[in-house]
Amino acid sequence: MSTSTPSTANGNDSRQFKGDRSPCGPSRVLHVRKVPIEVSEAELISLGVPFGRVTNLLMLKGKNQAFIEMASEEAAITMVNYYTTATPHVRNQPVYIQYSNHRELKTDNLPNQGRVQAALQAVNAVALGGSASGGDGTLMPGQSPVLRIIVENLFYPVSLEVLHQIFSKFGTVLKIITFTKNNQFQALLQYADPMNAHHAKVTLDGQNIYNACCTLRVEFSKLTSLNVKYNNDKSRDFTRLDLPSGDGQPTMDPALTAAFGAPGIISSPYAGAAGFGPAIGFPQAGLSMHTMTGALGPLAMPGSRMTLHGMAPIAVHAVLLVSNLNPDVRVYGDVHRVKILFNKKENALIQMADATQAQLAMSHLNGQRLHGKVIRVTVSKHQTVQLPREGQEDQGLTKDFSGSPLHRFKKPGSKNFQNIFPPSATLHLSNIPPSITDDILKELFAGTGYTVKAFKFFQKDRKMALIQLGSVEEAIQALIDLHNHDLGENHHLRVSFSKSTI
Repeated sequence: MSTSTPSTANGNDSRQFKGDRSPCGPSRVLHVRKVPIEVSEAELISLGVPFGRVTNLLMLKGKNQAFIEMASEEAAITMVNYYTTATPHVRNQPVYIQYSNHRELKTDNLPNQGRVQAALQAVNAVALGGSASGGDGTLMPGQSPVLRIIVENLFYPVSLEVLHQIFSKFGTVLKIITFTKNNQFQALLQYADPMNAHHAKVTLDGQNIYNACCTLRVEFSKLTSLNVKYNNDKSRDFTRLDLPSGDGQPTMDPALTAAFGAPGIISSPYAGAAGFGPAIGFPQAGLSMHTMTGALGPLAMPGSRMTLHGMAPIAVHAVLLVSNLNPDVRVYGDVHRVKILFNKKENALIQMADATQAQLAMSHLNGQRLHGKVIRVTVSKHQTVQLPREGQEDQGLTKDFSGSPLHRFKKPGSKNFQNIFPPSATLHLSNIPPSITDDILKELFAGTGYTVKAFKFFQKDRKMALIQLGSVEEAIQALIDLHNHDLGENHHLRVSFSKSTI
């Protein structure tokens, strides 16, 4: 490496270094090499922000180099140690960070420093404003590696896998436990290192997983370690893939087991500062974060919130056009109105409670087979289904179900949002009264014309069971026929698709 340090960096040093120089000892000033010429001040400052407050920056664009000054030597040491094992990327190009022989940067008389100071103030304010850190943005002593996560505005299901994808960008996630408390979806998540937890909290607290919903509230837990007993949809210990799934809980999919168990596939180090990805800039609309690596897709942060996950709903309103009737979309949301088209009786307009539920129904039902035909579900150009005016001839083709007692998703944050799965041959049955036996339920399905391949009560809760039918198409029809079936004793059977098999 050939590098020259500027005389302005410390006011009096004009020495030139040729060839490889011996590594410098720790310093709060860091030397960055291989910097792309088009890089902005904010992009470089973002490299240091997850580790503490950045106090100064000197860019040498002609030499593809820069110097970053941290508020403390401890923050600089943590930053160098991290980037030694996880090479940061700026604009999709690797950059290399080492200690500088300078102890501080003196840049008062240099041009463009007003722009640098503005960028420093903006990036530090956004990234460190709400963190539980010391005055210089560094980690507090004894900080826990366990985070407590609350998902507010839960209008779209958030799974354990989604949380793992998002939070693993900040370091290796060891354990996750999800649960519902006070009608809120919550999780406890343990990192390998408290610094990882600090970075994740600083960046993710207050951000949205999906567009305009599923807002993350992240705080440090009083716990210092999690005890996970089962590996299933609700809890996971990524260091113990041999744990049982627990009675009545879906077993972890073998493909996921392989992926989570293979270092570098999902829990690989992130490319870029704290998951920011290659670029951070400040357009007029606010902070924008580009191309988070992995499955999370692009990050955009209009105003003060970004969208983290690449699966943001695309349905802009709640009305669907469904062809080749009759699928039951109630399992993906609350159906408010249905209008059978007068000239095309196999087509209907279905108005869901909101656009998110419409998106769920469309993504899970489009392309499924029913009565030998392929169901087609698309977003309609209509924003609402109009009810017929009084006295208008409708032949009963339009129905209003907005007041139906059968709606499953009226309450925001309902547990039902966590149990939404694509159509499968295995159905989840619930609200079963104590007097109903497995033979009665199997006969109910067989007597309606379905092939029952397997049946299993939940061992710890006989109000619920799994039943496996002959095909996905059969299961869709069975759900339509038997959901809300009267089982007596004031119990109506609830039927939904299951993620697991028997």
